Formats: sequence, structure tokens, C-alpha cells
Amino acid sequence: MSSRALAGRPAIAAVEELRPGRYPDEDGAGMPELVLRRFLEGAQVGPDDVDGLLVCPAGMAAGHGADIFVHERLNDALGIRPRFCETINAGGATYTIMLSRAALAIGAGLADSVLCVGAGKFPKVGAGGADAMARMISHPDFEYPYGSFIPALYALAATRHMAERGTSRDALAAVAVCSRDWALRHPDALMRDAGPLTIEMVLDSRPIAWPFNLLDCSVPCEGGAAFLVTSGERARELTEQPAYLLGFGEFHDHGNISHASDFATMGAGVSARAAFDMAGVSPSDVDLAELYDAFTINPILLVEETGLVEPGKGGHFFLDGRGAPGGDLPINTYGGLLSFGHTGDASGMSMLVEGARQVMGQAEGRQVDAEIALVHTYGGVMADHSTVLLGRTP
Repeated sequence: MSSRALAGRPAIAAVEELRPGRYPDEDGAGMPELVLRRFLEGAQVGPDDVDGLLVCPAGMAAGHGADIFVHERLNDALGIRPRFCETINAGGATYTIMLSRAALAIGAGLADSVLCVGAGKFPKVGAGGADAMARMISHPDFEYPYGSFIPALYALAATRHMAERGTSRDALAAVAVCSRDWALRHPDALMRDAGPLTIEMVLDSRPIAWPFNLLDCSVPCEGGAAFLVTSGERARELTEQPAYLLGFGEFHDHGNISHASDFATMGAGVSARAAFDMAGVSPSDVDLAELYDAFTINPILLVEETGLVEPGKGGHFFLDGRGAPGGDLPINTYGGLLSFGHTGDASGMSMLVEGARQVMGQAEGRQVDAEIALVHTYGGVMADHSTVLLGRTP
């Protein structure tokens, strides 16, 4: 199946993003409206251009229950009554899945232009946030009662990958160094002013859960973004260079990590293969990748599972600087969750926005020559996987 199988040749026509940080004056309900205002101010798009709306629930990352009536409020805020409208949740995979759902809706004639909105507030770890997140993500009988917390759950995947594929501790640290090098080129990256990293700095940072130290972990913050999906024809009216959706795939492996099929792979390869098959391209055609990186193990695992690097070579890829500025396959060109910021419920949005900006030629000081970008996100502890391929030509 080729990308031409996607009726209407759907594309991302506009993106806007909040600067990651803290927004104390906005609660979980106010953040999506803040994102919406930013989009309407920055994009050359008005409410009349939108007849579809996809949003995520509000307040999930806080661990105190989610607000699922977000799209109703945003319809009122926009002053629209869309033909196609849903609240979607697949954790960090939500936004790439939104893109695929929007494309399918446009191809089926359910909508002409679908606005996808995500916003998030991340609880402060030291103020009960760590326990709330652990309770939400852990199995209530077999994980949480034994003191589970997020870094320790990811450490299970890291240690298995290290044992089975020879990934070194230095390789994990090299991922953090790569992400920071890209963040230094992004004016909005949360850790830009903290300066560059070295492998030694990562290894010397405070231990969290072996093999992770503090600088192996993403940076909790708040933020959000929005993007507009339209037919290719409409996208070309709105922007000089759309980001066309070439292919997509998804796979749902487990609910809790104790039920994972394979700790070393987590099922990411299934969604990637589906995306490549739909697009009619191969991993060698990819010019850059934006990969969900809650911890430093994730990009190593994901470059291998998406077929960009041979199994067991992901660590060497980062140690050799191949994903960093000047490398042959740029990874997380905006700084990733590790250095741009991990924006709670909106965390899967930032890498999709960056992939679109790179393809659309809007990445300013970090722009690379990219005909095809791969974006891979996941929800839960690497449970729900979604891969999309974006291109400059349909």
C-alpha cells in the first residue's frame, strides 16, 4: 500500500506551541484554551476553517482524575459546531493517533479540516506527583503495593536492553548529551540556559533508579500545542510547504509493564512496520526522527525497533554522535522531553510538532534537510505505540 491510499493526501497545514514552563494561573481546564488562543493568534486560520476537533482529556498527569469534557468547552470557545469531534487518550501516543484519526476522517468525508489540541500540567515530583503518577500507571495488585515509581519501571526495560543487546551506561548518557545539544538550538527549550552536557556530567548527576541518574530523566513542566490537519489541496492554500502524512501504524502491547510481551522491544516495531508499509518507503529513506524520550533508554530502543539502526547498535549510534547536530540521522532536533521539557498530558505533542516543523521548513536555527521525518510516540510505560511518517511531497 502506498501513501496514495490515503484519500485526500492529508497534511498538517499549521502548528503552534506554547513555551514549556509553569503556568500557575491556569488549571487543567484552562490550559487547552490557552493553547487554542495561541494557535488562533499565530496561525493564519480562523474558526471558519475548522469543522473537526480532537482533544485530550485534562488533568490526567496529575493523577487525580481526568476531565473528559474538554472538546465540548473548546467548541464553545471556538464558536464552532464541528461535524467530527472527539476526546482521545492513548497517553503519550495520543497526538500521533489524533493525526491518523484526522486523516481517516478527512478521507471519509467526515470533516475537511481537523484541529488537534493538547495541553498538560505535570505535577511537581516533590509535592506528591511521583506517587500520583505511580498509582495511575502501575498495576494495583502486582506493582504499586511494592513501591513502584516511574523511573524504576523504565529501569526494567533499560536493564533488560543492556543485558540482551549490550547497551552501555555511557550510551544512555550519550542520549542526554545529544538531546541537550539540540535544545541549545531551540529558543523555547526549557534546559537551553543550563548549557551543554557531557557524558561525565550525566554519570555524575544524582542517582534516581539504576541505571538512571537525574540527567537521564525527562524534565517535568507544563505546556501544549495544536496542529491543523486538512486535505493536501487545502493545506497548500494555507501554507507554502505542508507536512504530508505518508503513512501511520499503531500497536497496543500491554496495560501495565508487568504484562509486557518483551521488555527489550516493547512492540514498537509493529507500528513502525505498518507505517513504512503504508508509505511505501523504508527506514533508509528517513532523514530525521523524533522519538518519545521519557528516559535515555527510549531513543536507543526506538531507533532499533523502528528499523533505523540494527538491533544492538542503538547505543553505538548515540556514542558516535550520529543523532546529534551534524550527524547523519538527527534525533529529537528540538531537545526532546529530556531537554525541551516533558509537558504532562501534552508530552507526545512536542515531537510531532517538531517533525512537522522540520518538514515544513519552519525549524529556524535547527533546520535540517528533511524530505521524510519519522515520529514515534508511545503511551503508558511503552504500552501504546504509534508511528507516523511525514513528508514534503505526498
